[in-house]
Amino acid sequence: MANPEPSDLKEKVRRLPEKPGVYLMKDRLGSVIYVGKAKSLKKRVSSYFQASKKFTHQPKIRALVQMIRDFDFIVVKSEPEALLLEGQLIKKWKPKYNTDFVDDKRFLLVRVDVTRELPRFALARFKKEDGARYFGPFVHANHIRKTLAEMRRRFGILLGDASPKRQDDGSFLLYDDVRSEIYGHDNRVTVEEYQARVDDACEFLQGKSKEWLEDLKLEMSKEAAARNFEKAASLRDIVFALEASLKKTRKFERDIVVKPSDGDALTLLEKELELSGPPKTIECFDISHISGTFVVASMVQFVDGRPNKAGYRRFKIKSFEGNDDFRSMEEVVGRRYRRLHKEGKEFPDLVVIDGGMGQVGAALKSFLIQDIEPPAIIGLAKKHETIIFPDERPPLRLPLKNAGLQLLQRARDEAHRFANTFNADLRSKRIRESILDDFTGLGPKKRASLLDEFGSIDRLKNASITELRSVEGIGLETATRLKQFLEQHYTR
Repeated sequence: MANPEPSDLKEKVRRLPEKPGVYLMKDRLGSVIYVGKAKSLKKRVSSYFQASKKFTHQPKIRALVQMIRDFDFIVVKSEPEALLLEGQLIKKWKPKYNTDFVDDKRFLLVRVDVTRELPRFALARFKKEDGARYFGPFVHANHIRKTLAEMRRRFGILLGDASPKRQDDGSFLLYDDVRSEIYGHDNRVTVEEYQARVDDACEFLQGKSKEWLEDLKLEMSKEAAARNFEKAASLRDIVFALEASLKKTRKFERDIVVKPSDGDALTLLEKELELSGPPKTIECFDISHISGTFVVASMVQFVDGRPNKAGYRRFKIKSFEGNDDFRSMEEVVGRRYRRLHKEGKEFPDLVVIDGGMGQVGAALKSFLIQDIEPPAIIGLAKKHETIIFPDERPPLRLPLKNAGLQLLQRARDEAHRFANTFNADLRSKRIRESILDDFTGLGPKKRASLLDEFGSIDRLKNASITELRSVEGIGLETATRLKQFLEQHYTR
């Protein structure tokens, strides 16, 4: 029988997500002894520790289970992605109990030899330092082969060992079969013309061109409407192959580290927060106000554990007035990631909320109401520096000397500083604007119109009488008096 599992391992299994991913079984020395993929991590990993499961009666698996003392896991977005990552990790760790992927079979890459005068597109299994460009890897070999064939027709590129013939005028005849190989393209091209085709094809492989897919889908619909079902089915197969090939496969440079260094804050956070990899990019939010007034928010960004000030953002609360930290957090987090989602940009690896369960729940709600899958989210409550999770996991208190916690504290403190600075700037601006309260004959509506037009008291003071009169409701007499008033009473 398998050795009984430790209580902490039971709890770790219980908290596994029901999502696709890859798991790594480890022995008492921390060595990886088996790598597996799963459609549901929770169901698959838990099955190893259920004596009633038939597959644990197999001698090899029974021996494996007896060796397991811990495991790690990585959540991915799909089963094909899990298959890809499983192969990569097996090649990296060479676990004792794996039998697949040991023949050094690799997923296909598309290689473009840009060092040649006329680059060719070919399939390869190894990426070399040879000056060529590589795309992939691609999980489904048949799909990428069909994709390249269609790319030749679409872009007029050369595949494999094609041998174009140089003409007397310096141009090239790409293929001998001028009737069918290059549909809709000139078979005779200059080097510059062909390079433009290569650039278009490479952009397509990078997923930057969706027009072709849309054209094919429209053509497929037209053929189906005309009851040309055989042609429609052929187009459907092409569309499916292209989409399957070009579906973005995330890179896994952030593979888990089996024996992390205590000084590596990102690796510690990966372990303590049960993330799918070290949080290379962290974004932290804070709300700042003075007794419910001047409510603002900040977001700071850390990349590789260091502040990235180009990624800092600040927000004014727009959806309501008053003091409600939860609604404020919901608004600014929603605005931030709705925009990133709309622009097709990647989310950070970890979102940190300054606050407890209420603020974390408000942040999570902003994703749910927009039907956007959230990244990893935690809260950092000031009392005892407690880490709050949005799921059923209990609050986590790390030692104050923990490098991962210290990184979270730096991000939280920087967000707090940035929010307070914005708040102070806003208050100073409002104080400067209050000088208009002492100017007679200017009601709230006209005062707001002036500030909207010029943006600040400084610009208002520097405006000419003619520019002041351009604001609706401001006549010559008011403009003249206002100009004199600001020159006499306002100094910054």
